[in-house]
Amino acid sequence: MEVCRPLKTDDKLKHRPLNPYRFFRGMICLVVFLSTAFMLLAYLGPGAVLLRYLSIHYSRKATSFFFGLWLSMWPFLFEKVNGTKVVFSGDNVPRKEHILIIVNHRTEVDWMYLWDLAMRKGCLGYIKYILKSSLMKLPVLGWGFHVLEFISVDRKWETDETILHQMLSTFKNPRDPLWLALFPEGTDFTEEKCEKSKKFAAEVGLPVLTNVLLPKTRGFCLCLETLRGSFDAVYDLTIAYKRQCPFFLDNVFGVDPSEVHIHIQRIPINNIPTSNAEAAAWLTNRFKLKDELLSDFKSQGQFPDQKSEEQLSTLQSLLNFTVIIALTTTFTYLTFSYKLCMVYVSLACLYLAYITHCKIFPMPLEILPFVKGKKDD
Repeated sequence: MEVCRPLKTDDKLKHRPLNPYRFFRGMICLVVFLSTAFMLLAYLGPGAVLLRYLSIHYSRKATSFFFGLWLSMWPFLFEKVNGTKVVFSGDNVPRKEHILIIVNHRTEVDWMYLWDLAMRKGCLGYIKYILKSSLMKLPVLGWGFHVLEFISVDRKWETDETILHQMLSTFKNPRDPLWLALFPEGTDFTEEKCEKSKKFAAEVGLPVLTNVLLPKTRGFCLCLETLRGSFDAVYDLTIAYKRQCPFFLDNVFGVDPSEVHIHIQRIPINNIPTSNAEAAAWLTNRFKLKDELLSDFKSQGQFPDQKSEEQLSTLQSLLNFTVIIALTTTFTYLTFSYKLCMVYVSLACLYLAYITHCKIFPMPLEILPFVKGKKDD
């Protein structure tokens, strides 16, 4: 999962030109997204984290509700403001399952388009990503990733294995919907990386892939090993773009993409091998199938079995946006009108920066330990 590269200056390749209107609108969107994220995190983030001392379940419900509202602004930007067409194909999937998602990584914004599907399935606030630890250092955004329980890794298995296992073990509560998103390639696709992947695959006798990188299997196997009893299925998602792959600022300014195609294959968890060796081979084979699927997309311009997903409700999106703006306006007024609120915001920022840096996730306290002792007797 990567963010973010500069907007390309060659408008000839873009679906829409970067004119003054799109530039001005994009700058407004950036200001709105960053200011709303900051105010929501400052006022609601510490409370959501501290609520974990009483109940992780209710902390997640509160986080899912408020920050799900904020996340809903992104699909609204993509589909309603920018006019990007999101085309789904493959299997119809039910709402609010516990799932592991495996996705190819074409560009730095693939992860953001998972929100379009999650929003339609009522799980927008429950989606978790496994991402590289450097992204947690981003001001404000890194705090949000931490509050939303995204799992950061250093890409060093010696240290990542313990962190992954500890975090994954907290997601076993069947009352908490879970969409755990994993990009097994470990980085976004480039031709240079692809050549290295091909060379390695040929040396070790694995499939030589041209549209995806050879997947890293240990993280996937650990996810299955830790949460197999909690998952209902694995969603194998393949993402492709018409014309060219967009970057973050392409989305903000609305110049690309014209279409995003997401192919979904739902595999029941019982159909996936239980041994790590067989699960690793299964994942590699899935990416071989992804490679073939993307080759067909290049020649045909679409994935097979296109299906009709419900459209985002403009009215609901505007309502969500209004709530976020109302909260942000209220919090901003309080911050600049009362010194006590200004002090609170300053302390909240220090607290969020501290727990993000130290990777602190509070666990519930034993409120009445003597009661437990009596039960044990």
